[in-house]
Amino acid sequence: MEAPHDNPAAETAPDPAGPTAPGPTAPGTIAPGPAGTAAPGGTGEPAGAVSEAVSLTLTVTSPEQMRELGRRLAGVLAPGDLVMLTGELGAGKTTLTRGLGEGLGVRGAVTSPTFVIARVHPSLTGGPALVHVDAYRLGGGLDEMEDLDLDVSLPESVVVVEWGDGKVEELSDDRLRVLIDRATGDTDDERREVTLVGVGARWAGLRAELS
Repeated sequence: MEAPHDNPAAETAPDPAGPTAPGPTAPGTIAPGPAGTAAPGGTGEPAGAVSEAVSLTLTVTSPEQMRELGRRLAGVLAPGDLVMLTGELGAGKTTLTRGLGEGLGVRGAVTSPTFVIARVHPSLTGGPALVHVDAYRLGGGLDEMEDLDLDVSLPESVVVVEWGDGKVEELSDDRLRVLIDRATGDTDDERREVTLVGVGARWAGLRAELS
């Protein structure tokens, strides 16, 4: 279970001396796994949305590869995109989001939003801001997101939500779901299976964009 979520607030990353520098490219490769046209089981999507989903599974073997995957995803994201991250504690959701922040060229270090519900990272390059949300305590829905009084326009930002299943889908008909599966039990195995599920017309070319 995640650490206690106290003092909820919306926060904007402070302005450092310069942009977050991209980290080195992982020495290994991110190998594509089996892919299908339907969302995998347990995605939480309504039955009617399955036919619209496109999925792609990747194998990641280290935190740096997870970060590099985030940088790759940043290259295909656009203002208004909603990214939903699913995975148990320690699966790599925040590591992936760090890579997204580096790829988008945003301000401030990306950290787990445990003690704030949302953190805004403005762009340093003229691109979209990154809104990093922890929906653990959100009841769900657009109203609660608007109540956070974020100093940014969601349609002009990339919104990344952890623990958002069943809570933030109404923010957009088009969304990218990222499911991170790790080895269970007491293990140091860093291998992860990352399944990307693109829902809606926006993500029809998901595989081609990441090839």
